[in-house]
Amino acid sequence: MTNPNNIYFIGIGGIGMSALARYYNSIGISVSGYDKTETVLTKQLQNEGIDIHFEDNINLIPKQVDFVVYTPAIPSNHSELNFYRDNNYSVLKRSDVLKLITENSFNICVAGTHGKTTTSTMVGHLLRDTGFGCNAFLGGIAANYNTNFWSSKENNVVVEADEYDRSFLKLSPNIAIITAVDADHLDIYGTAEEVENAFVQFSRKIKDGGCLILKYGLNIREKFTTPDTCTYSVSDVEADISIENLKVIDGSYHFNVINQHWAIKEVVLNMGGLHNIENALAAIGVAKYLKIDDEKIKAALANFKGVKRRFEYVIKNDEQTLIDDYAHHPDELKALITGVRSIYPNKKLTLIFQPHLYTRTRDFADGFAASLDMADETILLPIYPARELPIEGVSSEMVLDKMKLDNKKVLGKSEMIDYVIKAKPDLLVMAGAGDIDVLVYDIKKQLI
Repeated sequence: MTNPNNIYFIGIGGIGMSALARYYNSIGISVSGYDKTETVLTKQLQNEGIDIHFEDNINLIPKQVDFVVYTPAIPSNHSELNFYRDNNYSVLKRSDVLKLITENSFNICVAGTHGKTTTSTMVGHLLRDTGFGCNAFLGGIAANYNTNFWSSKENNVVVEADEYDRSFLKLSPNIAIITAVDADHLDIYGTAEEVENAFVQFSRKIKDGGCLILKYGLNIREKFTTPDTCTYSVSDVEADISIENLKVIDGSYHFNVINQHWAIKEVVLNMGGLHNIENALAAIGVAKYLKIDDEKIKAALANFKGVKRRFEYVIKNDEQTLIDDYAHHPDELKALITGVRSIYPNKKLTLIFQPHLYTRTRDFADGFAASLDMADETILLPIYPARELPIEGVSSEMVLDKMKLDNKKVLGKSEMIDYVIKAKPDLLVMAGAGDIDVLVYDIKKQLI
């Protein structure tokens, strides 16, 4: 496993899996894989020389492989996965492979129930753009480079540390960021307290001499015992890193970053969402810890183009704005809507949301309702099930019934598209972690 020639990926089109596939492909190892659906990302992988098929068929799989990598999203009855298991191949989770790759590197690991993809991408971009250098394994497509992976001769790694299935506990950070600790993945953890305990365990994985960069105000702050801890906040000056003189100019944020011992003046972030300023503060904290020059930090942040599906402007002109976002938790939706309002305070906000998972919808129905009430108009799509079977009584209508907003409805996908074409909203936000991103571009074609 330390010197492989052939690797097979089951679920290769997943955002985390594809980053690993690209890594091994970039160092000359033969990579192939399966995914159930052909996507833009799988086409890119094929163009990069990776052989992919889209049928669960053991006659199509390679038999001479050093190990097999799979994602937990793959069902337990998957024929290819069970063939490899039954025939005693080395079968590893994605997290096990990340552990192998990062055992002997300087690791910057970004964790959090939300915000980790944008933050890790910002960190990776800052290190790359400033010349510090890093290898990056990201949970989203960096718009600057149109990829979720890049390599460097420097032995520094930026990795998104995924709390799902406790995967992040296999990593060994030199620098750890924790952006949020909210109740999520309760199908795995059971209780909010167990989620919190996992993040505390993650913080204790930090190597000697390392540091923790922590969102200020987390209600379990006292449980983190890392000696070198730095907090950040966009709204609370009690944090170690905060901001002052925030202005919105032509849709961009301008602000000063302040600390007890230093300040970076006139920082520009060309990305919407107040929560993304906060993510930028965490990334700046890493850069300052690594002693990167302030002017280089400012230049890198100013040319950061964001992450696909994270407050992504699909249409942006004087007549219409269409924003696509991956938000799939009540707190993420709240942050998204608040960010949109900060830039477009006087426009009617129409929100289309696709709930993701029956369990998440059931567990957070009240929270979803409260967040969706923040829009001027909300359209709910049916729940995207992903890996789950339906749960009796759990539906988008259940959330709709809890909402206080008058202008609300549940529509099927085709009904929603027809409605938007007729209504032509000035400010449209589409959010969710399912397949709503495919619908975004159907909408774009109709509106432009």
